[in-house]
Amino acid sequence: MKTQHTSYSILDLALVSKDHTLKQTFNNALELAQQAEAFGYTRYWLAEHHNSPNIGSSATSILIGYVAEGTNTLRIGSGGIMLPNHSPLIIAEQFGTLASLYPNRIDLGLGRAPGTDRETAQAIRSDFMQAAQSFPNELEKIETYFSKENANSKVRATVAEGIEVPIYILGSSTDSAHLAAKKGLPYAFASHFATTHLWQAIDIYRKEFKPSSHLKKPYVMAGVNIIVADTDEEAERLSTSLIRMIVGIFTGKRDFVQPPTAMTNEFKEVLQNPQVHQMLKYSFIGSKVTVKAQIKEFMEQTKADELIAVTNIYAIKDRIRSYKLFAEIMKELS
Repeated sequence: MKTQHTSYSILDLALVSKDHTLKQTFNNALELAQQAEAFGYTRYWLAEHHNSPNIGSSATSILIGYVAEGTNTLRIGSGGIMLPNHSPLIIAEQFGTLASLYPNRIDLGLGRAPGTDRETAQAIRSDFMQAAQSFPNELEKIETYFSKENANSKVRATVAEGIEVPIYILGSSTDSAHLAAKKGLPYAFASHFATTHLWQAIDIYRKEFKPSSHLKKPYVMAGVNIIVADTDEEAERLSTSLIRMIVGIFTGKRDFVQPPTAMTNEFKEVLQNPQVHQMLKYSFIGSKVTVKAQIKEFMEQTKADELIAVTNIYAIKDRIRSYKLFAEIMKELS
């Protein structure tokens, strides 16, 4: 029996692997997007992060343009732009420009977290906390700058007026669920790392959703960690790079993505750590058969309209292979 039709997309951090240059990293991001287009993915999003040596997507808007230029039909966007880091006017100008260059292909996903540590957030914007608290108002400013009606205002984002750029609200807690529902916007939950509030957030969003000119009914996107290989053993081996990344996050020792090694008892013990186990709860790792069963169950439970897959592994060939197999799974389930 087949499940409901669910779109599938990619969230990328432009991960910098050990012994790779930034230029290689950006070229790999483009290659992945080109392959994703051929595999039938709906969209390819880049996430804004700062002050982390293993993440290359800090200048998110620029990288979106680079990937959009090298692709043809895939939607390219932000997953997300961390709005409190920025002036809404500047973001409207950037994405209005992108959407004029690549019509009907640019998405603007917005989040309220800094995407970095406290000191860096302060360096980006000294009034970050105030901006984060006024996220709903900052969102309204962006919508205003994109509207044709703003043509009569003293402050305008002229390159954004009347340009079609769909806005998505990102969330890792329940706060943004209320906002996305109230505004009638699609909602993307970061369940690939923030697993605790997934069910509550989806429930709030669906119950409180008010139809808008953007969207007639709720649209839920859920983040999942995906590592698919030809065998369970190979997928587990590839996942050791991800485990090292997670340990680096918890210990404050962030480093370039390390090459995979054998899945040892030590790695298995790390996976049983309560914090790590909780963070990786929605991680589907294994052969096609293994991951297909897990994804089917997740889709039936969440009834998500779209899954956005995160594949944090070392080598681009393995990432592309994993995304190819995941696309096959999604086609078979739809």
